[in-house]
Amino acid sequence: MSLAHNLSASISSSSSTFLVQTNFNSRTRNVSMKAKSIGICKCIATPQELQTAYKTKVSRNANMAKLQAGYLFPEIARRRSAHLLKYPDAQVISLGIGDTTEPIPEVITAAMAKRSHALSTLEGYSGYGAEQGEKLLRSAIASTYYGNLDIEEDDIFVSDGAKCDISRLQVVFGSNVTMAVQDPSYPAYVDSSVIMGQTGLFQKDVEKFGNIEYMRCTPENGFFPDLSTVSRTDVIFFCSPNNPTGAAATRSQLTKLVQFAKDNGSIIVYDSAYAMYMSDDNPRSIFEIPGAKEVAIETSSFSKYAGFTGVRLGWTVVPKQLLFSDGFPVAKDFNRIVSTCFNGASNISQAGGLACLSQEGLKAMQEVVGFYKENTDIIVETFDSLGFKVYGGRNAPYVWVHFPGQSSWDVFSEILEKTHVVTTPGSGFGPGGEGFVRVSAFGHRENILEACRRFKELYK
Repeated sequence: MSLAHNLSASISSSSSTFLVQTNFNSRTRNVSMKAKSIGICKCIATPQELQTAYKTKVSRNANMAKLQAGYLFPEIARRRSAHLLKYPDAQVISLGIGDTTEPIPEVITAAMAKRSHALSTLEGYSGYGAEQGEKLLRSAIASTYYGNLDIEEDDIFVSDGAKCDISRLQVVFGSNVTMAVQDPSYPAYVDSSVIMGQTGLFQKDVEKFGNIEYMRCTPENGFFPDLSTVSRTDVIFFCSPNNPTGAAATRSQLTKLVQFAKDNGSIIVYDSAYAMYMSDDNPRSIFEIPGAKEVAIETSSFSKYAGFTGVRLGWTVVPKQLLFSDGFPVAKDFNRIVSTCFNGASNISQAGGLACLSQEGLKAMQEVVGFYKENTDIIVETFDSLGFKVYGGRNAPYVWVHFPGQSSWDVFSEILEKTHVVTTPGSGFGPGGEGFVRVSAFGHRENILEACRRFKELYK
């Protein structure tokens, strides 16, 4: 395969999000130049070595070659861009990627603005901060979300988002661990595992990577895996409320998960990024389960609570009680990775995080979350009325719609082609997502209503 072909494939699979149609028109000018007498013109072939791009002697990371196509969400963006080229006048509504749309509450942006302006004064300027996060924010996170759970401020590491911390945790674990994921699940867990070299090759016949334990989560098992059939792994990634299914694990289920981890000597990486969307009386944190501090890490984020998807602020809790097999604290290794690979979250975003956790900020975040939950209700009611089996929605800003016997990507394409609405194909979250489509509730109300009108027109 030629280098040009490789480059083209690379761009189309992962970078085309950034390629847009240009409206640039070159202007021609008539320029008079005195002709120069020219004799015989000879065509000389360029030597082959000059046509070939220079290559270094550095081998590519073989694990990168295992990854399949582009990361899910850039691939969706690529298809959206192609659709717009085909239908330039279409009013496309994006209910695919889980990006927030509503403004950040003013009580929060005012705090960030104040901190930003202070940086232009001698008294208010600050440079590098603690890589683990500012003490006041760590303390506020501990008291707000873990007040009765014996989690202390120095167990908390403030970061630029849960997704970033997932990769840093993978660096801590290294390449010699085995891992399990819910199926379906957020694709960053699997892709980061592949990049670290924890997996085998992709097995096209079953749509799985070798050496990963896929814990199937279906409507039949209440979207909680049958742990009696799950093989022992070193690390278990678990998200509740779940992205993409929207299912939330009960206290009884999480008690079983913690006991399963203890019996196997495993570590749970618990993603609680949607805990604030919980409507049921289910645990918001894994640390509500007795014994979890000995086997679990928890990561979370302000992204979907306060609209911080662009501001970037999250945190990870690594309890002191969590130890490797040799007795060394996991928190000490994570602290070393954070100190080596990260310079700490922006001081401006941390000011916003502190405002989020004020009494007024918490109220404002609850109102934003409530708005998206109303969007979710509208989407659920729409698909219910059309006779679809619908899951999620109650405890998460995602609606998981079943299209039995159909390819997720085919359904995605049909919806985009006929309604100009972007969704997310369930198979992008793992083989267990085949036959489902995820519809995000993040959107302006008028867009949610219009998208639902189009769904009704398509499936009436």
